[in-house]
Amino acid sequence: MRMVADPLYATVLGDRRYDDRLQDITPQGRLRRERQVAAIIRRCTEIDESSLSEADKLTRTVLLVEARAMLDYSSCGLDDWTVDPLGGPQVEFQNTESYQLVRTLAEGKAMAKRWNAMGGFLDDHMANLGRGAAKGKFAARICVEKTIEELRDLLARQTKEWPFLRPLAQPHEDWPERDVRAFNKGLTEATKASIGPAFARYLKFLKSEVLPGARPQERPGIMHVPGGPDAYARLTKVHTSLDLPVDGFHRTGLREVERINGEMEKLGEKVFGTRDRPRILERLRTDRSLYFSSRDEVAAKAEDALSRAKAAIPKWFGRLPEADCVVVRMEEHEEKHSTLAYYRQSAADGSRPGSYYINTSSPETRPRYEAEALAYHESVPGHHLQIAIAQELEGLPDFRRYSGVTAFVEGWGLYTEGLADEMGLYSSDLDRIGRLSYDSWRACRLVVDTGMHAKGWSREQAIDFMMKNSALAKNNIVNEVDRYITWPGQALAYKTGQLEIMRLRRRAEKRLGKKFDIRAFHDAVLGSGAVPLEALRKIVGAWTESRL
Repeated sequence: MRMVADPLYATVLGDRRYDDRLQDITPQGRLRRERQVAAIIRRCTEIDESSLSEADKLTRTVLLVEARAMLDYSSCGLDDWTVDPLGGPQVEFQNTESYQLVRTLAEGKAMAKRWNAMGGFLDDHMANLGRGAAKGKFAARICVEKTIEELRDLLARQTKEWPFLRPLAQPHEDWPERDVRAFNKGLTEATKASIGPAFARYLKFLKSEVLPGARPQERPGIMHVPGGPDAYARLTKVHTSLDLPVDGFHRTGLREVERINGEMEKLGEKVFGTRDRPRILERLRTDRSLYFSSRDEVAAKAEDALSRAKAAIPKWFGRLPEADCVVVRMEEHEEKHSTLAYYRQSAADGSRPGSYYINTSSPETRPRYEAEALAYHESVPGHHLQIAIAQELEGLPDFRRYSGVTAFVEGWGLYTEGLADEMGLYSSDLDRIGRLSYDSWRACRLVVDTGMHAKGWSREQAIDFMMKNSALAKNNIVNEVDRYITWPGQALAYKTGQLEIMRLRRRAEKRLGKKFDIRAFHDAVLGSGAVPLEALRKIVGAWTESRL
């Protein structure tokens, strides 16, 4: 069902059956998916759990958690007002050609059909936003302004420079000439007749219908959208898999920020000769020798860190993935307003490796001392290791291999930033300061995400808090805060998952003593896919008992 409902996701995974279509985002499509998910929940709850094996009980639990999360997410109605400068159609559509390979004429026809469908998708998106606006639901102004800027940049370029036409440059020597001409014509006509005019309509719509009602910087949170407080409570559970009060996340973030600040002061004295945190942060932000000077340096550092991590993991993990991971530079159309980096999973059919996408724009604003922690989180031993292993697990249904709870996925990535220090992967104490800054950054997320979406913080309050409590550069902090505005609740997953994995590891170490094996522990954590955190507790608990 997930593949049919989200065809782009299917293509990312290497399932090519739906390459010719896009998600149905109309109210009718949303209702149809909700009914399908509700039917799955109903059938699951009717199963007598006592008749199931332990493995099947876990599958039932995971399916119920994911299905209920899908219903909760859909009930929030985010499609009715969200304007997304990070992953909206003006970005995602331009990225599609990078993972939708064209090897046969059939795949070429499917691409042309999907390109044609993009115009209708954008019209449906605008219709959703129009219905939301009629109910007083609007995106934050900063998100609308950034999306407008992206659309202007795209439309200012010649069509032949757009990524949509990049597949035309691929050689197809084994195709008959008439097929090559047909493919070129289909893709060109779809781009000029469907995509271009639709993006122009979208730009005009945002300027005239959305921007005038968009929420100002003083009201960036979802709490200022009708129905927002209830939606935020649902989203916190969707992303963390835990039913916890918003205030609990906020307090945990404050405690973690205070703890990490203490560690930063100790390490700052060792590296810079001072425990004064404002002076430490000022040095980290103003000493230009600590920053990259070229895009090539940013990419080279990422490749070096990934290479060293690959060499080190056999001592720390029993199970290793077959799929490789490579470094890829973000392209111009997304890098300006994107995050520092992200990971794109490998194709299940082996046609594409896992990809660590690194933002190399404005290299003079990107600190060298953060690069290693970033690489270990996004690639190895972080996202690539966890996601590739899950994809290659045998005997599990596909939904457990290819999807999972955000708190597990991002919690694992953050956990591995600290694990990398145990593995001896950080080059210096300065790089360890970068790791602490990143840890504080994720703790800040708990504070500022709940601050904006539940406590009425302004965008400027969120930026100021992060400036005082992490060493991230100002431009990165601004992009991060705008990301939290766009994706309410998602930022809570990182620290929540990391703290749970660390707590389970400490408990296992204490209970097992000398019998504790770090390789076996990691295999136990990763051996069932990205499960809900409560299920992970049972998995690690059972593993611990089995070792006694």
